This record gives sequence, C-alpha cells and structure tokens, in this order.
Amino acid sequence: MAVDNLVEVTKLRKEFGGLVATDDVDFVIPRGSIVALIGPNGAGKTTFFNQLTGVYSPTSGSILFDGTEVVHLPPHAITALGVGRTFQNIRLFAQMSAVENVLVGMHCRLQGGIIGSILRTRKVKREEEEARDRARELLTYSGLPRRHDDRAGNLPYGDQRRLEVARALATEPKLLLLDEPTAGMNPQETAEFTAFVRRVRDDKGLTVLLIEHDMKVVMGVSERITVLEYGAKIAEGSPSEIQSDERVIEAYLGRGAAA
Repeated sequence: MAVDNLVEVTKLRKEFGGLVATDDVDFVIPRGSIVALIGPNGAGKTTFFNQLTGVYSPTSGSILFDGTEVVHLPPHAITALGVGRTFQNIRLFAQMSAVENVLVGMHCRLQGGIIGSILRTRKVKREEEEARDRARELLTYSGLPRRHDDRAGNLPYGDQRRLEVARALATEPKLLLLDEPTAGMNPQETAEFTAFVRRVRDDKGLTVLLIEHDMKVVMGVSERITVLEYGAKIAEGSPSEIQSDERVIEAYLGRGAAA
C-alpha cells in the first residue's frame, strides 16, 4: 500500500552566495505523522523550514504540499493552503493580549471584507464574535485557560510557547511546523509540551514536523527522523535506526547520547 505523503520535497537547494544552506535535499512527510528534523547548529534546518513556508525561495528544487507546488508562493498563500508554524525565537505581539494574538492567526480564515468591516454589518459582527470564542477555545485547549486577556509579553516562557502553538492552530493547518519548541523549557515543561504535541496530532488529525535539539523529546515523540549536516541529508529512519546510525553518532549524537 502506497504511503500518503502530505509533503514531497525533491532536490531542494538553497544557496546564499557561495554558501550552500540546503544541498539537494529529498524529503517526504507522511500524512498524519510526527517527523523530526535534527542536526548540528548550522545544518540548514531552519532554512529548510523557511523554504517550506515561503520565507525563502529555493535556488532550485520542488516542494509539493498536498499535491500543490508551493515553490515561489508567498508565505500568506502557503499559510492559506494549510501550513502553520512557530519560530525558534518567539515572535508574539508582546503588547497584545493572548486572544488578540490568536485572532491574528485566524485572520486568513475570516470572510469579512473591507466594506463589511467599515460598515460593521451584522455578518461581520457575528463572525468577529465567533472568532473570539474560537480563540478562547484554542487557548484553553493549548493549556492557557486563565490567560486569555493577559498581555503576551507578560506570560511565562512556557506559556508563550503554548500561545505560539495556539496562534498556529488558528490558521487551521494541515501541517504544523515547530521550530525548537522546547528550547528554554525546564524538564517538567518539556514533558508536558511533548505530550501536548502528540495530543494535537491525535485530536486534530494534523501532521507535525519539528526541529528539536533535545534528543529525549525527539526520540520520545517522533515516528520518523531526518538528519541534516552542512545542508545535506545524511540519514533518515525510525528513532531506533537513527540512534544506531554510525554517521549520525559521529556527526551529531555522540556516543553518550546514542547510548
């Protein structure tokens, strides 16, 4: 039986002058899976994310998302197709409330036009009311039931990470990209967030791709792992296969982590 791939990347290459950031990478993400992208700092992981989301245009190669070629599409068009993401460095609107941040994510799905918004029609008011209710539901689902009206910049670090996920979920994604989601978290926050990622996938039928340096998280939540080094793919497989891959141990994991 053929695997149903949500994402199919072929020979993806990105050059910055003489630097090759992604080196003819082939990569697939099976629909409904949790996949991890790992590798040393500077391996090209975030550059890969930025090409998937339209922030960077590849030098060459193809990216098929749910059957649609997305190379050279702008970020908002890729978001509308169903790609949501968080960032390595948290990018919330710090002076806005948690609810308002989630509403920003929801904007691409709202139907009210410019004229309706100016005239404040009944339809627009109803849609805005429903959007706020939905934003509060997403915040509660993401573990922030009492933080709806708190300013984003005042939230603890772990809660800011959860708010970023809630905002990404507000775009109604098919694919959720998480860029180092547990960075800076303590062990308890990390364990809770890992369980949350698995629950999001199961509850909402999403596909998840994450960049993560915490190998306990990677091995615990991922069903498939791809390893990059200097922009090139050096290994791919299940967590057990990656742990025992000599090239990955040498390039990234080290003997202690592999053990």
